Amino acid sequence: MAPERRKKSVNATKLLNRRSRGIPDVGSVLRHNMKVFRNLLFQDNRSFIKVWSRSSKSTIMYESGKIYFENYLNCYSCVHSVPQVLYKLPQRSKLEKFEDALLCQSPLGNVLSNPSDHKPSLLALTANGWLYRLSAETGEELQKVYLSPNIKFRYLGWDVSQETVYIKSVQNKETALERQAGITQNTVMHLAIFHVFPLQIVGILEINKRVFGNGVTDVVVSQGAIVVSYSNKSVKLYSIEHILQRHLTERLILGKQSSLLEGKTVGDFPFGIPRNIHITDCPPLLFEVLCSNNSVQIGGYPWYFIYTPPQKNHRGTHHVCSLKDCSLAINGVQSMSCNSLESDAMFFHPDDSGRMIHVGPTIINVLKLVSDRSNDMQSRVVKDFSMATHRSSNPTQQRHCHLIRPHSKEKISSAGR
Repeated sequence: MAPERRKKSVNATKLLNRRSRGIPDVGSVLRHNMKVFRNLLFQDNRSFIKVWSRSSKSTIMYESGKIYFENYLNCYSCVHSVPQVLYKLPQRSKLEKFEDALLCQSPLGNVLSNPSDHKPSLLALTANGWLYRLSAETGEELQKVYLSPNIKFRYLGWDVSQETVYIKSVQNKETALERQAGITQNTVMHLAIFHVFPLQIVGILEINKRVFGNGVTDVVVSQGAIVVSYSNKSVKLYSIEHILQRHLTERLILGKQSSLLEGKTVGDFPFGIPRNIHITDCPPLLFEVLCSNNSVQIGGYPWYFIYTPPQKNHRGTHHVCSLKDCSLAINGVQSMSCNSLESDAMFFHPDDSGRMIHVGPTIINVLKLVSDRSNDMQSRVVKDFSMATHRSSNPTQQRHCHLIRPHSKEKISSAGR
């Protein structure tokens, strides 16, 4: 927790000069870049003009200076004054279409054996079970891996950003006929975990009712933890490290033979990647909380979490609590009057600064945790700064955009008028 400091103006030239000399912490680099960007945007003489537009029937994605159209097939670079085409891939059939994708930046601190591993790439998951690694600049195919002939993988997400990725399968649901016959589906879904630089399989595991209990509605992987959501509004966290230590049966290497495939090659068609993590008992519980919409955010210094209690009287509020003892921070209940169809949202800033962003229909509050002078054991939530937007009252002037993963693992969809 940081002490409260006097606000002072930030000189963009000094920040750029410091960045040129090298900043080892990635979070600090992003934070300094945002300060420069904010100063430029908030200049009194700043004005904006339309330089380019394009429409699409499919979702438009943006990340790291690139705009993706037509389900990741067409890519435009935004580093120039007007977006320019980087590449256009051929149309793909329904079976070969990209289900999901992630942009991977090149590693700075590692020396890799294959030169292509140092280049930024797009990880793309297809409907027929292939994982492609494409050049982010040209769209050239750098690597492809066949995942499984039996498991339908559909979703990509970051466990640790730019380090570890997970692939989630569709959820197995009991049909009406199975319920009538008394047949119970034990398997809920499967997860595949990969290291990114270089692309290498960690393992495939099964999430089932016998180990994790009934009522599982969703599973994600984040920061080395498996996060399991339940129908009773409970969210539970389990350690991946513990699971690998206890339940990993064989270490797999892409392109090498495996005894689990009776000598066949890992990642080749039609064999895919075998399940090499067999969880036989429930792992130790790291953390559990009851929350609305099964949504909890963890971050800050020291560790805090943001959630909305499931009770009706807490609807529309966000609670900031210590991860150590679940105690509420001073001024830790944040709410925003939303006379709009769009609800507010609150999450930790992706720059690892520990700050929190509270986004409403017309205002964005950036909050931070500071030491409380009256109680050294507690932190206080204070406003760092806020930004307000003014919407046009003319209903004919509407613009809509859809953003996928502006920085982190999860999908964010927004619309503005």
